[in-house]
Amino acid sequence: MPAAARRLRKTTAFMIVAIATMFAATDYAEARKGGFGGFGSRGSKTYSAPPTTKTAPDTAAPVQRSMTPQPAQTQRTTPGAGGQAANAQRPGLFGGFGGALLGGLMLGGLVGMLFGGGLGGFAGFLGLILQVGLIVLLISLAMRFFRSRQQPATAGPNPFERAPDQNAPKAAPFSFGGGASGSASQAFAHPVTQPYEATAADLDRFEEMLSEVQSAYSREDYAALRQLATPEAMSYLAEELGELASAGKKNVVLDVKLLQGDVAEAWHEDSKDYVTVALRYSAVDYIAKRNSDDVISGDPDAPSESTEVWTFVRSSGGEWLLSAIQGTG
Repeated sequence: MPAAARRLRKTTAFMIVAIATMFAATDYAEARKGGFGGFGSRGSKTYSAPPTTKTAPDTAAPVQRSMTPQPAQTQRTTPGAGGQAANAQRPGLFGGFGGALLGGLMLGGLVGMLFGGGLGGFAGFLGLILQVGLIVLLISLAMRFFRSRQQPATAGPNPFERAPDQNAPKAAPFSFGGGASGSASQAFAHPVTQPYEATAADLDRFEEMLSEVQSAYSREDYAALRQLATPEAMSYLAEELGELASAGKKNVVLDVKLLQGDVAEAWHEDSKDYVTVALRYSAVDYIAKRNSDDVISGDPDAPSESTEVWTFVRSSGGEWLLSAIQGTG
């Protein structure tokens, strides 16, 4: 084979492998970026999306890290479906560990052929085109496989949920911020819960806790966080702080101001009161190096706005604690 053709084949091989590696790294980064979602517990409503509100018109991110067990998943087939629902979840020809192993062998073999003797007698330009096409197809199949593995499993039917009563009274919308007034409640048809009415004192306390939690998080004050959050929510916040510290970073949060808030839902279950509220607030929020205070990301001179959904819980007669945080949008 002419030297120019051999160089072309080797260059093409390096480009294909580099592109595949870049795609895999990009997929991993994207998965990590959005992989955490919400965290904490909302009682029996942990895996149910809270209703949207005027403050948070976008659906809150699902809770992906929680100690609350997920409802048992069941597979259902409709009459005449012939078990298609069950069969649809079976791995295909290239699914599972065997598919990954086969894909690895094929990729290794094809790259080896590019560096070696080629596909038998097809050592010319036609053989090069065929090899490149096969590798592109293999990479496409591999990326589809990895994406399917990264997507969370579809949750089964929630035994706590049922269709809402169309005749049930709806809670009046309200806002709080800079001092709450009035009260609000939102009753939901639910087999194991009862409606709870959030008072003006509750809303004032939630506004205070927004600033207190953010301040304690910024100071890395674990003792204060333990007083403000449930042990579970505290563990996730501590985990985030630990990851920042191990990377030589810190998250600075200053001048937290609630701009708007409203209750998404409030209920009572298992001798506990739960209130989920949507919060839109501004804060100076940036990442800096731990040693030099050099800014890595964010703006230390200008506040930015965020909208999150926070759930608070308290035992009967106890203090409110942060139980879950979910992002929006």
